[in-house]
Amino acid sequence: MSASPARAAAFDILLRVERESSYASELLHSPAYKTLSLSDHALATELAMGVLRWRSRLDDQIAHSSSQPLRKLDLEVLIALRLAVYQFRFLDRIPQRAALHESVELVKRARKRSAAPFVNAVLRKLSAQSEGTEVPLCFPVVNASTPEDSATVYAHPYWLVKKWTEEYGASAASRICEHDQQVPTTTIRLRTATAESELTSEGISLQPGAILSSTRRVQSGDITRTHAFRNGHVVIQDEASQLVAALVGRAEKNASRILDCCAAPGGKTLAIADQNSSATILAAEVHPHRARLMRTLLGPNALTQINTIVADARNLPIASSFDRILADVPCSGTGTLARNPEIKWRLQPGDLSELHQRQLAILHAALAQLAPAGRLVYSTCSLEKEENEDVVEQALAEDNSVRLLDCRTELDHLRATGELTCSDPSSLTRGPYLRTIPGVHPCDGFFAATLEKI
Repeated sequence: MSASPARAAAFDILLRVERESSYASELLHSPAYKTLSLSDHALATELAMGVLRWRSRLDDQIAHSSSQPLRKLDLEVLIALRLAVYQFRFLDRIPQRAALHESVELVKRARKRSAAPFVNAVLRKLSAQSEGTEVPLCFPVVNASTPEDSATVYAHPYWLVKKWTEEYGASAASRICEHDQQVPTTTIRLRTATAESELTSEGISLQPGAILSSTRRVQSGDITRTHAFRNGHVVIQDEASQLVAALVGRAEKNASRILDCCAAPGGKTLAIADQNSSATILAAEVHPHRARLMRTLLGPNALTQINTIVADARNLPIASSFDRILADVPCSGTGTLARNPEIKWRLQPGDLSELHQRQLAILHAALAQLAPAGRLVYSTCSLEKEENEDVVEQALAEDNSVRLLDCRTELDHLRATGELTCSDPSSLTRGPYLRTIPGVHPCDGFFAATLEKI
């Protein structure tokens, strides 16, 4: 008997995440898995994302029941074990015998037939341990009061939790970790006046966003199967990401030029275009395949208002100056671990220095394209100071042609115009910077700074 389509898909995705540094969320939405039924796709998503969120907790339990050190196990064997243990501990509607049997079948499918008896023995031991357990053993049931507790209970690397504790305090660090372990809310941006009523008529239940008037949170229904989504009347976009695009603002001149120098996947580019209908926008992306995907997302705008090019933001092949620039630079992504949990197992402390240098180079190159009195928004979806304040402050020290503006001023303006619905805009800032923190704020973790050409 072969493994079910859902478990086979989750297994293959987890293998690619480990071997190719792929992202599970992107793979799950790739053409390879479009043929899965709704129920199979939902289960594959639950399994793949659940294993990635709770990997260290799963590995601890496997290690206690394995006669072999985990480092000596073939990757295919370890992934099959993780899938079964995740089902044992978190999915009480799936019979443990089914999860056990299918993980054994996955090992055979992966041409590791000789390991099947080992997998069977480990899982039988773990299955026996959980008999009669009323709550999943991996579910946090104690208060995490120290970085060590948070790292262990919420399945995060200790070094990362320790950094957050030092930067934001123990309470915020614990809340970040707890947030990362939950399935994130689907948030959309309304692009037309009729979009909300269209969604309601198609059975989608919505509630207002927490920060912006154009945002809605999906309570129930599959947004991707609606006409409103397919016709581009709404886009899926985290509220903090929308806020960064709103910070870019509306350029004053009718013929303004705007640059998005690290544009893919294009959500912020589209939001900027929607609020600057008379501006010309150049969207640059270094990876050709991501640029192609971005053109698809942007739709007809890509052929008219938005010009997309394949180019490295550190060396743009253009001589023009721009009135507004968004430098949403490549980063560690630690503010998005609820959506991309593989990042926390992939990232190493030494990576932050390398990212800092790349981000600084992009910021300097972007500032060189800024017109007099023009404004640039530098942003990341990272929680790390090395990628945020440190980059901006070093750029200011090395370039006296720009000055730092206080983000609170622009947030107050957005509040006055009704675009920002948050009752306390200052709660979204840290000094002169925009700073959202997952678990503390109802969105991903984003940083933004606004610089102006003197």
